[in-house]
Amino acid sequence: MKKSSSPKRRPAKTPRKDFYRLRLYIAGQTPNSIAAIANLKKICEDKLRGKYRIEVVDLLEKPQLAKGDQIIAIPTLVRRLPPPVKKIIGNLSKTESVIVGLDLQPLR
Repeated sequence: MKKSSSPKRRPAKTPRKDFYRLRLYIAGQTPNSIAAIANLKKICEDKLRGKYRIEVVDLLEKPQLAKGDQIIAIPTLVRRLPPPVKKIIGNLSKTESVIVGLDLQPLR
């Protein structure tokens, strides 16, 4: 067999089903915004242990970003990965509701 001298191509990156990309929309440092950030970090550390990325978007600084995810209330959490996109409105204080709403699976 003849070896090819062309460089090997890497397969296109596909989203990992066990990685969560989350975007939290807030408006300034209000008590609800601060609570939402703290609650989300705790849930992610407890349930996802490093298999997540949180992006916090302050709509007072970047209001144009609300249109892309159709944000109508704040705070709003958007799960961008894995598909499908899911949204939860509120300060995320009801942990079990957040876990069910985001379809988080317990780590094995």
